[in-house]
Amino acid sequence: PQKFSMRAVKGILRNRQQFAWLCTSSLFISASVAFLSVVIGTMAARALECYDFFGKRLFSFIAMFPFLVPGIVFAMGVQITFIKCGLSGTVLGVIIVHLICSLPYAVTLMQDGTRAIGVKLEEQARVLGAGALQAFFKVTFPNLFPVMLSAFSMAFVVSFSQYFLTLMIGGGNVKTFAIVMVPYLGSGERNFASIYSVIFLVIMLLVFGILEWIVGRFTKAQEVEYY
Repeated sequence: PQKFSMRAVKGILRNRQQFAWLCTSSLFISASVAFLSVVIGTMAARALECYDFFGKRLFSFIAMFPFLVPGIVFAMGVQITFIKCGLSGTVLGVIIVHLICSLPYAVTLMQDGTRAIGVKLEEQARVLGAGALQAFFKVTFPNLFPVMLSAFSMAFVVSFSQYFLTLMIGGGNVKTFAIVMVPYLGSGERNFASIYSVIFLVIMLLVFGILEWIVGRFTKAQEVEYY
């Protein structure tokens, strides 16, 4: 830049209530998407890795389908469907469309984790008298937890940085961090673009830092319990 200016910082501070609401809304949507991605991804991964059923390969292909469809084609089709269902322009609609895009990442990570752990330990717990849920939460869940957080973080990033689908489905009614940041990146407002980019990076680092801390605490607790 030819000169330095605090104009962008002052502009954000002047509208700090709107900015705080924007960050809160974006974090809520992305966290919801990430949580649902982990839950659904875990169930899908267990179904694909632990059981044999009719149409298993087709189901696995469908789980990866959002990877294969061009984004603009997918967005147009989803927008028409969501308008008919009354989900266009709603937070729920944005969460669902983000979830569709995030699920392939979560399913892939959870499949790898489930395949590595297997079901032998869970079967041993069942033999020793544990119920299905008890065996899962006492044996499999602690081993899968770090993988779940990896899937959570990946889904969170995909959702938090999603611009085009949010614009199409949100219809301008649902504001997220990406919706506000991306137009600045494509315009001549480099001051605001730089500030929003730095804030975006800080938020991502904080999220990853918190998840890393949770993994460390959980792993330490498991080691103490085992000891």
